[in-house]
Amino acid sequence: MKTSLSVAIAAAVFVAGAGVGYTAQKQQKTTTAMYHAKANPEAAKELLAVAKLQAGKGSWEQIAVGRVYYLGGFKAEGQAIFDAILAGKHEDSDVFRIARVYSEAGEWDKARPMFDRYFKGTDDDGTGYAEVGALYLMNGDRANAEQMFDRSVAIEPEDLWSTLHIAGAYLNVRPQE
Repeated sequence: MKTSLSVAIAAAVFVAGAGVGYTAQKQQKTTTAMYHAKANPEAAKELLAVAKLQAGKGSWEQIAVGRVYYLGGFKAEGQAIFDAILAGKHEDSDVFRIARVYSEAGEWDKARPMFDRYFKGTDDDGTGYAEVGALYLMNGDRANAEQMFDRSVAIEPEDLWSTLHIAGAYLNVRPQE
């Protein structure tokens, strides 16, 4: 009797857990009802709520969600995601990606110290040096830009993307992110 009761309880717990898992999975699914016939901000908010779930614990994915919030006019929501990432254990590349969002938003004063922070922990990213050097140049700081270009060339003298970032900066073409 105890064995069959234990089996019944285990089965009930399994079914309940499967139901919860199915519901959670369903909530992570994008549907057309989330955006059809809705105002743009309302549609975006519904889709971003799902995207946050879809991003899971991946920092790159979370930063991508935060980017859309931030650049889409929901800065507080995006900033909250960035702050949560930076408050926990994170990679240097997370700092770089968040700095890119600030740069893309035209907030160089916020981006620059984060890029500088990234390079304090990373000294072998030639493409990154070229990209950020381009941003320095486009923000009027040729001396620091050219120091970064020099570092990029020393690391990766044959890298197409680095060369394009550097060339583009002298023509006021933003690095392709």
